[in-house]
Amino acid sequence: MSTASGTTPELNFRTPDEQFEGQAPFESWGRYPNYDANVVPLHWQGDYPSVASGMHNGVLPVGMGRSYGDVCLLNGGNLLVTTGMNRLISFDPETGLLTAEAGITLAQILDFAVPRGFFLPVSPGTKYVTLGGAIANDIHGKNHHVAGTFGRHVTQFELVRSDGTRKLCSPTENSDFYAATIGGLGLTGLISWAQLRLKPIVSRLIDYEGIQFHGIDEFLDLTRQSHDIEYTVSWIDCASTGKNFARGVFMQGDHSKKRDTLTPSPEPKLVFPFDAPGFALNHLSVSLFNTAFFHKQIHNRVVALQDYEPFFYPLDKVLHWNRMYGKRGLLQFQYVIPWEHAREGTITILKEVAKSGLASFLAVLKVFGDVPSPGMMSFPKPGITLALDFPIKPGKSFPLFERLADMTREFGGRLYPAKDAAMTAAQFQAFYPQWQQFARYRDPQLTSSFWERVTGDRPGL
Repeated sequence: MSTASGTTPELNFRTPDEQFEGQAPFESWGRYPNYDANVVPLHWQGDYPSVASGMHNGVLPVGMGRSYGDVCLLNGGNLLVTTGMNRLISFDPETGLLTAEAGITLAQILDFAVPRGFFLPVSPGTKYVTLGGAIANDIHGKNHHVAGTFGRHVTQFELVRSDGTRKLCSPTENSDFYAATIGGLGLTGLISWAQLRLKPIVSRLIDYEGIQFHGIDEFLDLTRQSHDIEYTVSWIDCASTGKNFARGVFMQGDHSKKRDTLTPSPEPKLVFPFDAPGFALNHLSVSLFNTAFFHKQIHNRVVALQDYEPFFYPLDKVLHWNRMYGKRGLLQFQYVIPWEHAREGTITILKEVAKSGLASFLAVLKVFGDVPSPGMMSFPKPGITLALDFPIKPGKSFPLFERLADMTREFGGRLYPAKDAAMTAAQFQAFYPQWQQFARYRDPQLTSSFWERVTGDRPGL
């Protein structure tokens, strides 16, 4: 592994949301399902696989637990938490190549990189994700149409198998394990370190533009007009019907080219203090919120300079915001439907959601481009993707999710495992027919509640 010249400072700090050392049960961000597990922190690259030797009921490496469902859970098994492995190994300011242990978070990378004039090549909607987790779920961001997924910018990583084998993986070396691990849900082995190519910036600011739209056709028109803009995403009102059906705000931006002071972000100070009562999020309250959010932008089109924090991470400023969904937790539903059926499928699914009365106010609509994903099991493909958050309502939420998943399948789409807690085995195997090919690369000791739920495949079976 190459290293940059000079001395690189070590990053060894904790994020404000970090929860676990020795805690059981380990929660995903959706807080459902809720499973007990043997939680074991890893602090050094050499801890694995010796620390897992002799463990029964399976093992799963996990990071910050920001996946929404059960891909980061293992009921009755052993969770190896990697957030103690968060050291920066090397950085080359000429190329932007950063090498770090897999437990480092994107927040920690940004705190180091932004003052040095670099930014993440791809970022999800939260920065409290580990480097290993970003690879394992091959995360995507607002710039998929130009940059593809996170995995495209990972030049190499070390994969440690449970038998002690260490594999250097890149597009040219152990390329099969490289492809299987990117988007491989943490099941091919432990990523000990990884190398990521950052992108240069000269300012914290984003040249932002927000545009109101009414309906999917206007959204698609704005998408076509913004093909040269790096970042695009939309909030959509999925509770309204009639003339307000599928209204939203199209948000786009580029990194400002005007040189400005590059400083680290301050630590968030707001904390959602308690579990909200189950009745707080209902169709009426969400409809009122959506109307207020849509009209918050007084003019149809707004242009502004905006700091990257509210543009990329609006929810990160409130720690534990998932508590607003109550003790039962939340479900997220995210699909991608290919262009052939994207318009029809999105309209049909939005109508089904509006009819259900289970409204989502965190509804995100965007497009995936034709930049191919490097991972064998990566989620994105060209088309429209929609992500919806719902509070869990007994007797209502899961039947709705089953209908929506079946509709997604009929339109040729698929769901995102990192966000899922509800798809059936039949649905998963239809969405990802390559799962049996991928299973050949799964480490025999590693498993997850998600994998066992959708495949029936368990260690030793």
